[in-house]
Amino acid sequence: MDVTLLPFPAELAAPGTTSGRWVDAGPVDELAPGAMKRLTVGDLDILLAHTPTGIVAVDDRCPHMSAPLSIGDLDGCVAGCPLHEGRFDLSTGRPVQMPTTGGLDPDGVYHPVWTPAGKPAKDDVPGRKAEARRLTRVRRLRYYPLRVAGDRLEVQVP
Repeated sequence: MDVTLLPFPAELAAPGTTSGRWVDAGPVDELAPGAMKRLTVGDLDILLAHTPTGIVAVDDRCPHMSAPLSIGDLDGCVAGCPLHEGRFDLSTGRPVQMPTTGGLDPDGVYHPVWTPAGKPAKDDVPGRKAEARRLTRVRRLRYYPLRVAGDRLEVQVP
């Protein structure tokens, strides 16, 4: 089967994957274009996503507060978190929309709390919770190497 695997920035490989073991992630043809699924290996949850530019494997955890991206949505190469509406580019690992709770982006720039269109404005009441939001860093995604073996996908895990 001819399938494209999405390349990713080498510096964003999940720790331990370069010398890790390869595990079966299922048949290639079961991950349709535009689909996402979760692969669990021990206590590790991995998101497999079939984007228009290829298949990618990242942590199945929002890099904000760890919600499972696999139950969010996929729009092209952008995965949306079901919890706080953060959106993350699967080709770069960067947030393209900060979560509604705000916080620090991967470069340390603060983004305030925001409210989705059509919803009542959120209050950012001063206190410990507001301080925690101001200090919460939204990190870049971490990637897992992929390969195709026959008609199956394999993911390299630590």
